[in-house]
Amino acid sequence: MVEILTAEEFEFMKASGDILKEVFRTLDKEIRPGMTTYDVDKIAHDIITGRGAIPSFLNYGEPPFPGSICASVNEEVVHGIPSKKRILRDGDIISVDVGAILEGYHSDACRTYLVGDVKQEVRDLVDRTKQSFFEGLKYAKAGMRTGDIGHAVQEYCEGFGYGVVRELTGHGIGTSLHQDPEVLNYGKAGHGYKLKAGMAICIEPMITLGRKEIEMLSDGWTVVTRDGLPAAHYENTILITEEGPVMTTYEEEN
Repeated sequence: MVEILTAEEFEFMKASGDILKEVFRTLDKEIRPGMTTYDVDKIAHDIITGRGAIPSFLNYGEPPFPGSICASVNEEVVHGIPSKKRILRDGDIISVDVGAILEGYHSDACRTYLVGDVKQEVRDLVDRTKQSFFEGLKYAKAGMRTGDIGHAVQEYCEGFGYGVVRELTGHGIGTSLHQDPEVLNYGKAGHGYKLKAGMAICIEPMITLGRKEIEMLSDGWTVVTRDGLPAAHYENTILITEEGPVMTTYEEEN
């Protein structure tokens, strides 16, 4: 089902997104070598619940996801489970995917953070994954199609020789975390679902330094690159308006 939200509902979406902005502002300052992914999870959890919201991911799915964030380190593409045993080391990257429910409305976003001194080729991957989101965002307008977004992401990333994960996608969002339409990170311009004012979507490139193939670990959640090379992830919640896209989870960096 594709939801068409009202202007009032868009305000709820913005308020939910403001919470994730605070999470990311805090993690920008706090993430460092020696932390555990559990420590990162606790920071996000405390901010979300402290603002009167509910972590979207906690107990989501089957088996129930045990964290308030997905903490995916290095070759982990998505859905890494926070753990007191997983210590962040100098040179790591960590993708923090997080959602919040406020007044029944969801927000969902991800950032990939550098931990200490990271190799230049991996820093480039993180930067270009973020930029690929903005390449796709250019087409997040009423009347455009999801294939326009996916094509833009794919063309940009494959131009650097990166792998574009196929099995995991962006999505619609609103009163549920994941809903139609799928927003692929690859595809043909002019194809796919036509965007309409009132929709909310998440664009979320998941890009690998090597091959695009992935596999799931035995925990039933963590998805890793098959070749063991790093992956980066970047996401925002976007409102489709007559005036253009509005990101609820993004603020300009200083």
